[in-house]
Amino acid sequence: MNKLALISVSDKTNIVDFAQRLTKLNYQILATGNTAKMIKEEGIDCSEVQDYTKFPEVFSGRVKTLQPKIFGGILMRRDDESDLMEADKNDINPIDVVCVNLYPFPDVVKRTDIDLQTKIENIDIGGPSLIRAAAKNYKYVSVLTNPDQYEEFLQTIEKGEVSIELRQRLAATAFSHTCYYDTLIANFFEDQFELQPSSIRLNYKLQNEFRYGENPHQNAFLYGEIYEYFDVLHGK
Repeated sequence: MNKLALISVSDKTNIVDFAQRLTKLNYQILATGNTAKMIKEEGIDCSEVQDYTKFPEVFSGRVKTLQPKIFGGILMRRDDESDLMEADKNDINPIDVVCVNLYPFPDVVKRTDIDLQTKIENIDIGGPSLIRAAAKNYKYVSVLTNPDQYEEFLQTIEKGEVSIELRQRLAATAFSHTCYYDTLIANFFEDQFELQPSSIRLNYKLQNEFRYGENPHQNAFLYGEIYEYFDVLHGK
């Protein structure tokens, strides 16, 4: 059987090229809803998750990937005899690539033209769970959460196996991604329901890397939307 790659993305930038090149590398594509539709329309062989699991998407798409066959395939340890026996007993196949990005809650939450329930429906549940499962099992699974990662990953597997160092880096980025997402949700709920914040959460994305810090041998980085509040007076 071909290796399995699960794709479920809201941001579909370059996803067709990504799926096509994975197929050429003997990966079988599993995808959800509109992602599967888009891939199939380009003539790429793709199985829908609901056909693979033999369980339909339910509750208006609220439950699509939250299935033992999916999470078992991600979390099973390939070198654990007990896991292999259980996988065989329950017809679970390993999923080696998880490509997931999340419902656009960070964008939706800023809008004033939509109601509370619409914002809540844009809180992704299955996506963060898939990402966290794949990142936890980075020893065997590659997790991609941003289209910017596709090219490096594809070039790596086109040359051979994915190194453990790359999987570790992808896993760290994945946990950072879900952390950022959950922080926005927590802040939103506390603000929406006028609750006292339970903690102070800093949530600034890396914006820029400078040539050096206070001295040439030091590193310096810029986090947060600082250019919204300050002007550059001199230098780059």
